[in-house]
Amino acid sequence: MKKIQLKSRAKINLSLDVLGKRPDGYHEVKMIMQEIDLYDNIILVEKRHEDSIKIISECPYIPKDRTNIAYRAAEVLKKNFDISWGVNIYIEKNIPVAAGMAGGSSNAAAVLKGLNTLWDLKLTQQQLMDIGITIGADVPFCIMGGAAIAEGMGEKLTPIEGLRNTWILVAKPSISVSTAEVYSRLDLEKINKKPDTEKLLEAMERGDLYALSHNMVNVLETVTLKQHPIIKELKRKMMEYQALGSMMSGSGPTVFGIYKDYKKAKSAKNNLAIINKQTFLIQSYSKGNKDE
Repeated sequence: MKKIQLKSRAKINLSLDVLGKRPDGYHEVKMIMQEIDLYDNIILVEKRHEDSIKIISECPYIPKDRTNIAYRAAEVLKKNFDISWGVNIYIEKNIPVAAGMAGGSSNAAAVLKGLNTLWDLKLTQQQLMDIGITIGADVPFCIMGGAAIAEGMGEKLTPIEGLRNTWILVAKPSISVSTAEVYSRLDLEKINKKPDTEKLLEAMERGDLYALSHNMVNVLETVTLKQHPIIKELKRKMMEYQALGSMMSGSGPTVFGIYKDYKKAKSAKNNLAIINKQTFLIQSYSKGNKDE
């Protein structure tokens, strides 16, 4: 019985711009994505005498059937490479569910990478990313890891030097946000402030967390903050607790704050955790997933 264990890391958006609506109904985006050191543990166990794919997890909030994209990742490889045996996918969940942090996509990416090794498929990273985009828009980034400019639907990736040794406070309120609904309510004509990607990249290259924090923009906040005042309140609290900057990740509802000083970050975490259960103090992750 062969098995493999992987870390499945979350991401945050340091910027998110929506450029327009595509003919296929999806939106054209441009964003800066950063992997963070908050991860689920994924264990893949090969089942040579079975043909089934099983999702096994103590987390009650994730589906255990093919509606889970980690299941579909295994299904695609089984079908494409005519694999006649099964696999058990154990998911130890630490990343908040439906949080705008690509938790599900990260799980799918880990399954693709893990089964590539377990089944000796010899696929390159680019080949895995090409398969990943058929499963979900964030899966290619989760396969690549690190930090990147993401364009198109999020699948056109340009690797960049990510944040190093940066403390990030993450808070996920106990609400759910529909990504499709957020995009459907987005009025591009009424967006006054858009991210300056070049300015953000320059700040990242210089390691200037102050300039980065003051120039982060997520245009989806124009929708989600109006619908869910708790998100605005969490942003306000993080700034009150001395974050350099705070923003919503993805379509929400997760909010993050950037900190340079660990003591300030730790104090903020302790204070925020009193009013918001799912609060994490972690660091950026800049090495990608090449070591796993």
